[in-house]
Amino acid sequence: MPLKLLLNGARGRMGIAIAAIAENNNAEIVSACDVGDDPHAKIDTCEAIIEFSFHEVTLNIAELAVEKNIPLVIGTTGHTAEEKAAILSAVEGKIPVIWAGNYSVGVNTLNYLTRKAAGILGKHYEPEVLEMHHHDKKDAPSGTAERLIEILKDGYALNEEQVVHGREGIVGERPRGEIGVHALRGGDIVGEHTVYFCGDGERIELTHRATDRKIFAQGAIRAAQWAVGKVPGVYNMEDVLGLSD
Repeated sequence: MPLKLLLNGARGRMGIAIAAIAENNNAEIVSACDVGDDPHAKIDTCEAIIEFSFHEVTLNIAELAVEKNIPLVIGTTGHTAEEKAAILSAVEGKIPVIWAGNYSVGVNTLNYLTRKAAGILGKHYEPEVLEMHHHDKKDAPSGTAERLIEILKDGYALNEEQVVHGREGIVGERPRGEIGVHALRGGDIVGEHTVYFCGDGERIELTHRATDRKIFAQGAIRAAQWAVGKVPGVYNMEDVLGLSD
């Protein structure tokens, strides 16, 4: 039987992509909601919620998922620290939640490889992150880049103050204890992410390029299907794919 879904953010780029491929991925959009719609209208017939709307809305959707005791997949990005904390407080220990900045299988493989590379290469290789997206994207860095930054911070034992977003002027020599992050915007770029490990005499580049949003849509539906029946907790796409070691 197809998984019955409430899709919030149905008229956005990702919502349209999810709706387009749902039927061929063993899912049914029972309720398609966007700004001004009432998500309560058909929620009783839904088995999971996929949320791809606006960061200000996610908390309300999370509270609805808890109220109805159904899994939630969060793909929305751009949340403030306060919003993230409020969402986690609302869901932790109550329902299974998949929360990822990117639902592509390839990107989550990039996350895995970045973690492994950081452990192998160590502090003699300096990490930089470059991400590129279309001109309509509202937040920077992307949610995918934020995840890569977290992986690098863990791997290099660095804190948020050691993450540098762009460089300008006489900034001096690059210290070892730094992660450089750069965001490019333009045209219709679906999404590109590269992690650089720059050493003396060599450089390693790990790159993922997305050319079709259906890869994210397929991953989001896969995450919702995986979440059904799981123990309450907050998971990411690496958990869904078994890449969390």
